[in-house]
Order: sequence, then structure tokens, then C-alpha cells
Amino acid sequence: MRIFVFIFLTFVSNALIGQEITSDRVVSNEELPAMLKEKVRQQISSDGQITQSELAAYFRDKFSERFFYDYKTFYDRLSHYNTVFSNQEDHRKRALDHLGKYSDSTQWVLPFNYLNGEPVNAYALRHLARQHKMVDIAFLYFEKNNDPKYIRYFESQMRSLNAALEADQYEKIEDGNGVYEAFRSGYRILNWLWIHNMFLNETEYSDQDQLVTIATLLQHGQHLYERNDSYRSGNHQTRGMSALAMLSILLRDFKGTDKWMERAMLRLAEHLDREINDDGFQFERSVHYHMSDINNFFYVHQLAQFNSIEVDKAWEEKLKGLFTTLVKVAYPDRSAPVLQDDTDNPWAETNDISGAMTLGYLLFEDPEFGYFASDKVDDRVYWFLSNEQIAKLDSIEKKRPVYGSLAFPTTNYYIMREGWQPNDKMMIISAGVDDEKPDHQHGDILGIQAMAHGHTILPNYQVRYSLKDLDVFKNSLVKNVALVDNELQGKNWISNKGGSGFGKFLKLPDPKVIAWETQEDFDFFAGRHDGFEDIGVQYTRQVIFVKNDFWIVKDDFISDSAHQYKQVWQGHYTDENGPNLLRATAPDASGHDILQLIKADSVKTTGTRGKQWSIVSKNASKSFGFLTIIHPYRGYSNRLDEDAEKLKIDDWAVNPSQWKTEGTNTICLSSNRGTFFFNVKQLSKEGLSIQVSQETDLFVKFQNNQVLIHSIGTGEKRVTVSQGEKKNEVTRTMNPGEIWALELGQ
Repeated sequence: MRIFVFIFLTFVSNALIGQEITSDRVVSNEELPAMLKEKVRQQISSDGQITQSELAAYFRDKFSERFFYDYKTFYDRLSHYNTVFSNQEDHRKRALDHLGKYSDSTQWVLPFNYLNGEPVNAYALRHLARQHKMVDIAFLYFEKNNDPKYIRYFESQMRSLNAALEADQYEKIEDGNGVYEAFRSGYRILNWLWIHNMFLNETEYSDQDQLVTIATLLQHGQHLYERNDSYRSGNHQTRGMSALAMLSILLRDFKGTDKWMERAMLRLAEHLDREINDDGFQFERSVHYHMSDINNFFYVHQLAQFNSIEVDKAWEEKLKGLFTTLVKVAYPDRSAPVLQDDTDNPWAETNDISGAMTLGYLLFEDPEFGYFASDKVDDRVYWFLSNEQIAKLDSIEKKRPVYGSLAFPTTNYYIMREGWQPNDKMMIISAGVDDEKPDHQHGDILGIQAMAHGHTILPNYQVRYSLKDLDVFKNSLVKNVALVDNELQGKNWISNKGGSGFGKFLKLPDPKVIAWETQEDFDFFAGRHDGFEDIGVQYTRQVIFVKNDFWIVKDDFISDSAHQYKQVWQGHYTDENGPNLLRATAPDASGHDILQLIKADSVKTTGTRGKQWSIVSKNASKSFGFLTIIHPYRGYSNRLDEDAEKLKIDDWAVNPSQWKTEGTNTICLSSNRGTFFFNVKQLSKEGLSIQVSQETDLFVKFQNNQVLIHSIGTGEKRVTVSQGEKKNEVTRTMNPGEIWALELGQ
């Protein structure tokens, strides 16, 4: 569906005679009045003569009306902010870090050195270009009793960029580290608007200084406008267009800004249409980038509302859907799994979504969003909320979600969920690769993550682009996946052109989802990928959640030659029975066992950065299949008993079954809820016979004078059932995930 955004502005724009806002230089303060719309000029001065003092006063009034909060209330806000967040020391450290590295008139093109003589690298230049630590310097100004040197530092560093622009001495986009690249420019605009509003009360921030900031922002806006005349996928353009829309609202008094608004809103609508999948997930498949897009669209939505600018309803619904997606994907402990390039907290095993969900609650007052919210938003978002919204944080209404197991069928995430109590179990399966921009994709195709009893029992880890082992943490050894020989999923690693540390794989497996079914007894997923076909191995993975007890993971490898087949399991394990039983135990005595029902050969444990993983291996002459139980438990007595003669998994017995079976290495799990059969060709019981055209996997149960046959394999099979003395036969072709219900005695 295409989204059309209708903007109803409260001013009448003049027809443009020519574009007067320039992108290749920052105009002087004296030139600004001539760039105003005629109606605005007349409003400021009836005789057409506008002084810098009059113009600065006019825009102070407009920022008081238009910005996210009235700058005249800043000191009250600052006092409340310091009380709520108590992060003055954090601001101070970041401010001093920036001040200690860069002069107020720094360079903007590599190579150059920090103040201590060490070379500035590409990663640092990108963060200098964002100017996020300049916000910390603004806070330091107020902490240091309004020491004017910090305002002067801000002004001088801004002017140094303006001078670099005019002298053509700045990093270009084509070099990979563009200072005016859409993401960095958009980020810088947001930070400078924030600082500008903080300083508007200050006498040290003179009329002339204020107008230089406005002129600089106009140049930034025009640069974004000229270089974004067509859609480009990814969050970089989204961030830039979010900033351009904000500028066009706040500085709508200047000729040409109506065109900015038109273009910004068109680009943002395109990003909503094309990059928010129809299942509600941001197309880059990452929680980090999903939440980043929430912020990009929030700033515009919020500012438009404050300025009585109407936004199409479809925009609002899409924005709300982004928050609903976070609810659906959340763990029972109200965090979220780590998916692809999540970068907020390197090596963390979950994502904190409370700040984003608090924002969602303030926007939509949905108590389901409130369930994940806290009594404060992220500290930087605080400065883009109204006073009324901040007051709502004292009385958040909360409602526990009711979502069960579900799928994101376009993004290809599949969630198996017990419930929403803190100790409930949940697993997420990653079965997709974005076909347009897989830059942030990790080598986790058909990988799984799980939580049980309040712990991430099968974790994934957040990353940081600047760390030297980014390529390791983006690839398969630090995922819960299956591998062959020494093959990893991610291949042909390249770092970005600018050398900032970010990198991506040029080749990743192509996945295909075979089946997804959720029902009363179990959830079933099956998928395949082509990651090992270059070495002659076909691969499939099945995952079954036996509600609400444990998971079964089946990894099948088909080949005509010998290989070493592997499963990789993240976590700190001991082997209780060689490679066939691994155990991890948490401080509260909960834990999980990883049991191999088909014996493996060896296990090797390794790790880095305080993380650990175990690789279970099997050397096979040709094909092989792992059949693995992931069994969470709470308390020592609920573990799988490694010393028991007859193995039971909760109330499920492992071989033998009351059924007579035929097949190669057939395994049965039986309880009063039914029986799982793996690698079975034929089974019979009390006059009932079930025969399959090829070995497969089935779940069979008796219910209400019926036999229910569930196909839980990976391929289409012909199933023949005969029963009674006459051996009446009926045959049906079954696809993975299908259920066949037959009346008994017919």
C-alpha cells in the first residue's frame, strides 16, 4: 500500500523566483532577511528593514512556539532532568573526552591528529561529524556555572565546519566518511537543534550566534534536499529526511522550505512503504535499527502534531505497528532478543526496549505498550517531549500482552512462546535474509535463541562496529546453528570503504521456510538453506516446541561424501555424558540440558570476550542427522538424570514405544499426549498401520475416536493408513505441517 502524506501548513508560501538557500556555503547573517518569505518579512518589519536583533528575536519566539518544548522552561526542565537521570557525571566524562580530543576549530578531513598527537581514525571522524558529544558540552556549560567558554567552543566548532565546507576541506561521501552524508548530517542537525534550544536563554549566545546557527542549519537542509531527490534504501536516508522535515517545520519562514517538507515527507513515506515489512518489522531485521526508525519517524510525527500539521492516518498506523512488533518479539522478562546488528551494548545478550516502549505509550497511551515502559524515557528523548507527556510518566497504565506463538512471515522470524510470566519459555528462529540490503545480517540463518526461567539459555550477542573481531561476532561460531566441516555461513567479508569498522558479508545462505504451524500440542518449524551446497551437502532444520516443556531440534545433512557435521551451542557448558549431554546452570539453580538422542562423536568448547560456545560434532561417511532436546529446568531434581537407565524427558519416554516401528535409527518420544516418531518408514499398533513412501517424521495421537497424523518432516510424502481386519487402505499426500484426521474403525 502506498502512503500519501498530506501536509496542511498554517502559512501561505510564496512562489519561488529562484533558489536562494545555498548548499555549498553558509550565508551571512546579513543575507538572511532576503531569504524570508514576503509575508514573514512584513510581519517582522513593515518597512522591510530587518535588523539582526529583530530577526533573532522573531526566531526565539518561533522556537518557543514550535519546538518540542518551550526554551523559556529550560531551567525547570534541567532541574527535573538532573533529578530523574542523575547522569551529570556521564555528561561530564563525554564532554571532557571530546574537549580533550578536538580543538574548537578542528579539521574535518583525514588525516589529522587528536590534540594528544594520536591520529584520528575514520570511526572517530564519523562520531565527530554526528556532534553527539557537543550536547554533553552544552550540559557541562550549565554544570560549570554557565562558563561562556563552552558556548564559544560550540560556536567555533560549528564555524570550523562551515569554513571547511567553503574551502572544500571536508570528508566527502564518495570517500566513505562523508561529513554531509545523510545519516551524519541528520544526526548533527538533531543535536544542534537540541543545543540551540538549550542556549536560547543565554546572553553569551548572542543574536549573531543564534543567526549563524540558523544559517548553518539552512545550508544543511538545502544540502539534504538537493542530494535526496530519489529513494535510497536504509536508515541513513531516513535519518536525514527526518531532520529535513524537522527543519522545514521549524524554519518554515524561509523561501524554499515548503519544497523541503514535500520532499522529506515523500521520502519518509517511501521508507515506511518499502522498509517496514507488511508484518510490521523493519526490513533490516535488527532490533537496533527497528528502534532507530521509530525515533526517526517519532521526531517528525511529534513535531507535526505540536505545529498542527496533519499527517496521513496510515503513517500513524505504521508507526504504532513498529511498537506492536516490539511487543510481539519481546522475551517474557520484557527485554528483546539480539537480532543481527544490534549495537547499543556490545556483548549483551538482550535488548533493552523499555525506553522505546515508554515512548510508544506516551504517543498512543496503549497499556500493552505500558507493560514494557518505565517511569522515564531515554535521557536524550526526554528533551523532545512536551511537559504534558513527561507528566504522564508518573501514571503509566500496564496490561500484560496475550500474544502466543506467532510468525513474522515476511521478515521470517518465528516465535515459540509459552506465555508472559517471568519464568515462561520462549524461542525465536531466524529464517530470513533481506534481499535488498543484507548489510546488517549475521551468519545466523536458521539460528535460534531462547529464554527460560528468566535467563537467556541460548544467547546471541550485541556487536560494535569498531571492535576488531566484529567479523567473528557477526558469523556462525557465535550463533546457535548447524555447520559442516570448516564452513561458516558468512563468506567474503568486506569492511566499509571509509574504514570505520563496519563490515558485511558478500555471501550468505539463501533460506527457505518449509513449514510453520502452531497448535495445542506443539509448535512446528521447518526450513532449509543452501549454505553448504558448494561442498555437496543439503541441509534442513526442524524445531518443535513441545508445549510447554522443551524443544526438539533436528538437523539433517544429506551428502554422497564424508563430512564432519556440527551443532554450535552458545553458553557455558559442562559435558555430563561426553558430547551427548551438555549442561548449563544459572546462579538460581535453574538451567538447561542439551541432549543428543542420536549419538555424536565429540564436543569442543571455546570462546572469546567472556563468551563461550560448545561445538558438538559427528564424523559421517555420508549423511547424518542430529536429534537434539533443549530441556530447560528449574532446580536440581528437575534436570535430565544422566544416571537413569531409562531416559525420560519430563513425562515423555524415549524408546521403546507401544508402537511397532520400521526405519533407520527410528526414535520415539511417547506420553499420554501422543507420540513423536523420527526417521520412521512404517508404524503399527492394534490393527492400525501407517506407512510412508519415504522415511519421515510424524506426530500421532488418538483423540475422540480419531487418529491424528501430523506431518513434521521436511518434504512431501505419501502416507497410507490401513486399519481393521479387512485392512482397508487410504492414501494421502501430506506436506510438512499438515494434519490428517481419520475416524477409527472405518
